[in-house]
Amino acid sequence: MSDKKRKRPVAVREALDGYLARSGLARRLAQAQVIPDWPRLVGPQIAAVTDPESVTPDGTLFVRVRTSAWMNELQLMAPDIMARVNAGRGPGRIKTIRWLLNTK
Repeated sequence: MSDKKRKRPVAVREALDGYLARSGLARRLAQAQVIPDWPRLVGPQIAAVTDPESVTPDGTLFVRVRTSAWMNELQLMAPDIMARVNAGRGPGRIKTIRWLLNTK
């Protein structure tokens, strides 16, 4: 028998959380979670005219907007939207929102 201490069994979630923290992926996952959470974060009216597209590693969220009038309105509302998006997000914060006019 070995004199080395045996490690206790670790729950899968605990092991995964540890790996994500060590690899730096936890922050990226927190940032990316903004996309599926978008309707809850901004409410139904804004969600109806926007489509979150992607988040860059530096924390820039790209959001498509259906009309230029809405894009102007959202630019004015950006500080409030940023506060809602980042509430409780911890290290995976969004630093900037880039509004893109939907040309489709």
